[in-house]
Amino acid sequence: MTAHASAPDHDEPAPDDFAIVAVASSAGGIRGLSVLLETLGTGLPVPLLIVQHLDPRHSTVIADVLARRSPLTIKLAEDGEQALPGFVYIAPPNHHLLVGPDGVLTLTSSKLVHFVRPSADLLFESVAGAYGSRAIACVLTGSGYDGAMGVDAVKSRGGTVIAEDPRTAEFRGMPEAAVQTGAVDFVLPLEEIAAVIRGLVETKRQ
Repeated sequence: MTAHASAPDHDEPAPDDFAIVAVASSAGGIRGLSVLLETLGTGLPVPLLIVQHLDPRHSTVIADVLARRSPLTIKLAEDGEQALPGFVYIAPPNHHLLVGPDGVLTLTSSKLVHFVRPSADLLFESVAGAYGSRAIACVLTGSGYDGAMGVDAVKSRGGTVIAEDPRTAEFRGMPEAAVQTGAVDFVLPLEEIAAVIRGLVETKRQ
């Protein structure tokens, strides 16, 4: 890729800046996501993608519920749309959510991964492949171990991994499985995660 002499646009992260945040949660996740999104505040300079395990038999109001707690724009992801800074995109029930290097979102109904769809592992792996060291992956409360393979992929590509502290998580399975991979950079109480994400995405790396 040819370097450009001019400074990057404010809305487009420089090559070494973080460019995307991906979050995974399951049991207890509505509360966990509410706290995270509320404390993130306004004007997030990157897109945020969420996999929350939902009942595939019912339509969901998760975006509306979370929007009441956050000033960010929150919506269910749509196939083929462009992920924009300051927007939060949630995987719809029964669909895997992936992202490409151009920031275009893809929804797929391919097979379950570790018995779940959407899969945090698939989201994290796509984020790792598309953004490498510019990706942040975060695992919140949840039962099971979805996300563990994915955080390993993010870390192996130079990205940064955050996990809710299993000792204080409502359900410790998912964050504990993530921590046990050895790929987690920050293990934090839920209430401290937003500040770390903000610090990472708003600080230019040397």
